Amino acid sequence: MLWLGGFDLRVTLLAVPPLIPAIHQDLGLDEKGVSILTGLPVLLLAIAAIPGSLLIARLGARRALVAGLLAVGVGSALRGVGPALPVLFAMTLVMGAGIAVSQPALPTLTRAWFTGRVALATAVYSNGLLFGEMVPASFTGPLVAPALGGSWPLTLAFWSVPAFLGAALLLLVAPREPARPAGAARRAWMPDFRDGRMWRIGLVMGFASAAYFGTNTFIPDFVRATGHAGLKDAALTSLNASQLAASPVVLALGQRIVRPRWLFLLVGVLIVGATIALVLTPGPLTVLWAAVIGFAAAVALILTLALPALLAAEPDVPRLSAGIFLIVYGSSFAGPLAGGAAWDATGRPAAAFLALAAGGVAMIALSAGMRLGDRRAS
Repeated sequence: MLWLGGFDLRVTLLAVPPLIPAIHQDLGLDEKGVSILTGLPVLLLAIAAIPGSLLIARLGARRALVAGLLAVGVGSALRGVGPALPVLFAMTLVMGAGIAVSQPALPTLTRAWFTGRVALATAVYSNGLLFGEMVPASFTGPLVAPALGGSWPLTLAFWSVPAFLGAALLLLVAPREPARPAGAARRAWMPDFRDGRMWRIGLVMGFASAAYFGTNTFIPDFVRATGHAGLKDAALTSLNASQLAASPVVLALGQRIVRPRWLFLLVGVLIVGATIALVLTPGPLTVLWAAVIGFAAAVALILTLALPALLAAEPDVPRLSAGIFLIVYGSSFAGPLAGGAAWDATGRPAAAFLALAAGGVAMIALSAGMRLGDRRAS
């Protein structure tokens, strides 16, 4: 159930990049519009993270996850219905809100279901997240969209099915939360914004996430603009499939990931180097550099997902997770948007990736001072 929950939180998001050329052509979006379309769910992951923590406190993690997955399925299925642009953006907001509500539930369920095996359980649902990114990015362009007549609305509806399946299975077979004792104090849900540790983790992962989402957003038009349009599906597959290698790497580290400074530093170096190399060597090497970015971002993602359950007391996991996700996905939205604006302003595709590289430099600087070995704010 953790694996499928992770899969469902990414599959509808990453179905969009392979369809960007078709949506771009049908709706006449510029690069800022494309960035907003792919970034809206990411922005909702930030805005609705705290309401997600509140929902967990009131309903419990399992029921909050069911509600979120139903919103993901409905929003994704209806994105291509009706007047194109208004419905597309409105239903993308619904889908993004569903993902945002669901995401803090997964670290909470990890801690509740697998108290003594948090690292293993985190690796399992993180692997689901990564498959949820790899599968639609790899198979939408060459297989799913052609099978559905090239229709991007039908393709987006197709990828909504796993979310409904996940919600149904959670209702039928997932363990129920124990009833709250009468008169018990309500669970705290508001993040502690004085916690410097939360801000550092969120910003470090935010820059890595911005590089990942930005690369997914810009690669389709970048390879076309540089005369290598045929590399679109290969580059997207490489970017997302390479993430699967991160799960066994982090799993092998076990509880040592509670002190991940050197890993975050390595991730920052890889992101900066790969984004600059991608700009300097357009062509077949784009596939290689995309793989490096995907792997590095996935290592940072798994580390970040594991830390709340490892560092916080069980009642505080949802609110620490929500605070981190607020910061992570706020940064993830701003990064690609800045890259798209830089591309539009300069007319140069390289400008978008150089903006992502600048985020990698900031990630290195923040990681250098990271201390997570205790419960105090750093």
